[in-house]
Amino acid sequence: MAKFLLTENDLTKVFRKIPDGSVVAISGFNISTAPEYLLLRLYDTFLKYGHPRHLFIESDSLPGSPGRGIDKVCSQIEEEKHYNFLKGILMPFLGWSPALQKLVLDERIEGYTLSIGTMAHLLREISAGRPGLITKVGVGTFLDSRQDGGTLNELARKVGRVSVENMVIHGKDYLLISAPKPDVALVRGTTADEMGNISMEKEGIYGTVFTITQAAKAGPDRGMTFCQVERVARLGTINPKAVHIPGPLIDYVAVSPAEYAWQTGSIEFDPRISGGLIPPLGHKHHEKIELDARTVIERRAAIEMAKTVKEKKRSIIANFGVGIPSEIPSVLESERISDYVYSTVEAGPWGGLPLTGNDFGVSIGPFAIIPLPDQFTLYEGGMIDISILGFMQVDAEGNVNPSILPGRIPGPGGFPAITSGSPSIVFTGQFSAGKPDIRVQDGKVSIVHDGETTKFVKEVYKIFFRGEVGIKEKKDVTFVTERAVFKLGSHGIVLTEIAPGVDLDRDILERMEFKPKMSSEPQAMDHAIFLPEKLGLSSYVSGIRKAGFEE
Repeated sequence: MAKFLLTENDLTKVFRKIPDGSVVAISGFNISTAPEYLLLRLYDTFLKYGHPRHLFIESDSLPGSPGRGIDKVCSQIEEEKHYNFLKGILMPFLGWSPALQKLVLDERIEGYTLSIGTMAHLLREISAGRPGLITKVGVGTFLDSRQDGGTLNELARKVGRVSVENMVIHGKDYLLISAPKPDVALVRGTTADEMGNISMEKEGIYGTVFTITQAAKAGPDRGMTFCQVERVARLGTINPKAVHIPGPLIDYVAVSPAEYAWQTGSIEFDPRISGGLIPPLGHKHHEKIELDARTVIERRAAIEMAKTVKEKKRSIIANFGVGIPSEIPSVLESERISDYVYSTVEAGPWGGLPLTGNDFGVSIGPFAIIPLPDQFTLYEGGMIDISILGFMQVDAEGNVNPSILPGRIPGPGGFPAITSGSPSIVFTGQFSAGKPDIRVQDGKVSIVHDGETTKFVKEVYKIFFRGEVGIKEKKDVTFVTERAVFKLGSHGIVLTEIAPGVDLDRDILERMEFKPKMSSEPQAMDHAIFLPEKLGLSSYVSGIRKAGFEE
C-alpha cells in the first residue's frame, strides 16, 4: 500500500534515501502531467543536504514550461552554480527551458535527445525487460549513430549513456536504441485513494505517466515511485475503470498545493480540456481576418487539407505540430470544415481545438484522449492521413531541420516519429528568418524588408527528415511559405507556386542557397488567400460525408 507524504518534511525524509547517481524518470508534456511539486522538493532536498546528487533525468517530453518545473530548477542551478545536482538528461524537447539548453551547451551535463514517440516506446521496452527499442524512426537522420546518435554535446558523445546501434532486418535499416532503466519515477495524477490507486480526471492528457511508473517498477531492481496528486479519496470511491495507475505500483503519494497542479502553462483548470465539458463548435462566421505572413501560410495549408479531404472523399485524420501548424485548426473551424478533419495532438487528444504556445499538447473539447505512447503507435503505423509541421531549414534534397542550430537545441519533439509514419506532410514556415517586414495588402504580398537568415540552404545543419527516404517511401511532401510553395519531387525540391506581388528572381531565387527545380512556370498561389474574406473551403468539400455517424 502506498505511503502518503502529507508534509514537505515527510517528502524530504524519503527523498534523502534516493542514492546519488540515480536515474529519475519524470512525466510531463510541458506542464501537463508534470509533477512540479515533487521536482521542486527534490531539488530543495539537494540544496539542504547535498543529496541526492548527480541525477540523470529522463522524460517523455519536457516536465515544465517557461519559469516552471524543470526550467525553474535549471535556472536556479545556473544562478546558484549548484551543478552537482544534475549529471545529464534524456529529453525529446528542451525548447521551453533556455536554462536547461545552456547547461547542455556549456557541457555542464550530458545531453541526449530522442523523438517523443521513440522515448515513450523505449520506456515500454524497458518496462518489459527488453534490451532496447528497435525502430525505423530516425534512420539516416540526427538520431542515427552514423550521424549524432541523438547526442546534444561532446560530453554525451564521450560518456555514451544512451546508445544507438544500426541494424538490418529483412533487408531494411533500423535503429536499436538503449537507455538506462529508471531507479525513481516522479509522476502526476489528480486523485489517490487510500490504497494509492491513481485517477487522472482533471488532467488534460494521460501522457506517459503509467509507462514511466512501469519502467521504474520493472525488475530485477524495482525502483521507487512517487505520485503527486491534488486530493485523497476513500478506497473504493474511484471507479476501477478510472484508475490509471494501480496502487501497488505507487510507493509514495504526495498531496501538492493547487499552484503545482495546473493543466497547462497558462491554464489552472478548464473542464473543456479534461473532458468535463464538451463545448459547442461555435463557428465564427463574421470575424475580421487580419492578414499577415503567418495567416497566409495557415490559409494555404488549410487549402492543402481541403484538397486531401476531397481526394480521399472522406473525413481525414491529421496531426498538427507546434507553432504555425497549431493555429491551422482555427482556420479550419472558421471555414466550417473542421468536421471533415479529426485533429490529433501528439500528447493524446483527438478532436476539439488544439491549444498553442506553452499550452500546446491539450485541446479544448476533444472527443477522445488516449495515452501518449498509443498516439505515437498510430502515427508511426501510418494511421494518419496528413501531418502539418514546422521547419527551420530545408535543402535541395528535401532534407528538413526543424529545430537545432549552433547554440540552439530545442530538440526534435515528436517530429521524427510523425514524419516517419505520415504518408502526406505539409511543412510550414516563413521563407526567411530574422525580423522580416512582410505585409499583405491589396491582394498581394509586399516584402518591405526580408529576414536576415536564409532558411532554404545548401545543406541543413542537422537532418531530422531525410528527403531521400520521403521519395523512396512515396510520401506527398509540400513546403508552404508566405511567398512560395514547393513540392518534394523525385530529384529534390520543386518550386510550384508563387504569391502575387512577389518577384521570382529577387524575392525567391536570390534568397535561396540552391536553385529549385521548375518543371514549368510556377503557378500563382490562390488569390483568395491574400484577401480578407473567407476562402470558401466548405463549398470545396461539399457532398463529402463529415465526421460522425454515417447517414
